[in-house]
Amino acid sequence: MLERTKARIAEERSSKSAPMQDADVKVLLAAVDEVVVAKGKAARSLAAKDGARDDLKGPTGNYRAPMLRVGRKLLVGFPPDTLAALLRG
Repeated sequence: MLERTKARIAEERSSKSAPMQDADVKVLLAAVDEVVVAKGKAARSLAAKDGARDDLKGPTGNYRAPMLRVGRKLLVGFPPDTLAALLRG
């Protein structure tokens, strides 16, 4: 999907072999202005400064995947078709 949208991947990380830690997410939130979190069919947008790390966690307590940083926006937990539509603009 990312190849079709010609997105440049700066860093890729496996959520199973190298899961995000609190410190990683803190740095990531400092680098964005907006966070858009999908849970089920609903999505909500919040300012990164207001985004608690718990908002990015799933029911297991782990950080949701995928997480994609697109410019100053962080997209979290989107299904592939919705993510593709967001990347297309």
